[in-house]
Amino acid sequence: METTRIIVLFAIFLCVTVADEDAKLKFKPASKPVRLLTEEELKKYDGSDEDLPLYMAVKGVVFDVTKGKEFYGKSAPYNALVGKDSTRAVAKMTLDPDDLTSDTTGLTEEQLQSLDSIFEGTYKTKYPIVGYTASRMLKQDGSPNPDFRPEDQPHFQIKDEF
Repeated sequence: METTRIIVLFAIFLCVTVADEDAKLKFKPASKPVRLLTEEELKKYDGSDEDLPLYMAVKGVVFDVTKGKEFYGKSAPYNALVGKDSTRAVAKMTLDPDDLTSDTTGLTEEQLQSLDSIFEGTYKTKYPIVGYTASRMLKQDGSPNPDFRPEDQPHFQIKDEF
């Protein structure tokens, strides 16, 4: 009789453990919400404060490029690109201070294709997206940009909060 009780208790323990494991597999941990960063906020992540991550925006998408610190960190070759939206510089493959901007006006078709290729093939595949620049989502006057569609953005879900 005692052996039966032990077997029943063991079976119940096993069922609870298996059920608990199933619950762990079905529910993924919550992801961090998408952030909206102004130009001023983005400047904080330029590598001058070594306690902060390195952020770089391309096409208004903010990437955490900290794992590429040897390229983007303080005194690294591409440090000029971090702490801002460097879309134009990426498209032109330059570090010219005049090109360290999100403005794509006047870029050639070849430069725009290069930008898309680097954006998709390098930044989106290598670095986590931590947010978007305010200029991508808002117009100059601060009103919503009607061309911004959250469902078309990488890693942006309607349920995300700012």
